[in-house]
Amino acid sequence: MATGSSQLPKRGQNWSRRAVLGGAGLTALGLGATAPAGRPLAASTGAAAPARLALGDTEVTVLSDGGLVLPMDLYLPDTPEPEIAALLAPHGMPTDMVRPDCNLTLLRSGDRVVLFDAGAGPLFQDTAGKLPASLAAAGVDPAEVTDLCFTHAHPDHLWGVLDDFDEPVFPNARCWMGRAEWDYWRAPATLTTISEARQSFVVGARNRMAAIEDRVELFDAGAEILPGIEAVGSFGHTPGHVCFMIHRGDGLLVVGDAIGNAVISFERPDWHAGSDHDVEQGAATRRRLLDRLTADRTRIVGFHLPYPGIGMVERSGAHYRFAATG
Repeated sequence: MATGSSQLPKRGQNWSRRAVLGGAGLTALGLGATAPAGRPLAASTGAAAPARLALGDTEVTVLSDGGLVLPMDLYLPDTPEPEIAALLAPHGMPTDMVRPDCNLTLLRSGDRVVLFDAGAGPLFQDTAGKLPASLAAAGVDPAEVTDLCFTHAHPDHLWGVLDDFDEPVFPNARCWMGRAEWDYWRAPATLTTISEARQSFVVGARNRMAAIEDRVELFDAGAEILPGIEAVGSFGHTPGHVCFMIHRGDGLLVVGDAIGNAVISFERPDWHAGSDHDVEQGAATRRRLLDRLTADRTRIVGFHLPYPGIGMVERSGAHYRFAATG
């Protein structure tokens, strides 16, 4: 199995077989700022229309799983309220909560139908779990999905592998997960060392992992898990979080939750996100990833950026901004 370096590629180098940051860490669930042409900043509570993007001879479709509602004291527990208000109020954003959209990326290439993450399913938040409706709107039968590639194992990314009756939603999909991520959630010590508030995340992850275990392929950061799809280590949000670089056309980085909010993550990437397993590593990963994306002019699709989450990273003074293009 291919194993990559744990160091961020230098400017001008390919993403291939490189990781953004080595080490261990956990996730930030975020919202966003500048939405595309007239789209509201608030998360969708239903399934938005699929958004399509051509990458050379390959088609990418962004599908909505709805959105989440998170209290600000959970999202930014270490940041004083006046600082939060000073950052968010000029963007017209609420200062007491965030409402992140949940955007899943689907890639069609030859005989493969590749879905990045599986959504929240029916048992997480009522405002999420809209992926089945979005797949239907896009004309995709879940049984057609050949590969499920997980950025990490938080509920809004993994729990959608099972329906209300604990039946597999994607029965024919091979499931790809980073070895470090898989090992963390399955380790006996995780349940006793994680905060009490997140113990349900562990139980839920283990239930879903057991359901897909016979179809799982584990990989290390830096691996080309499928032709033209490279796993990029971006640890911090979770111990084994990865982004996926799609090497087609001009390229596209599926960032997962490494960059989670189109204002906070870009203007203050150094702020600690309460949903990150390792807040210091999560912040360091964000800064290095934003710097690299700015230098390389690589397009991204963000799971929690304003739907459909497609855009570019630009410099804005000493910080960054998300320039939506989708």
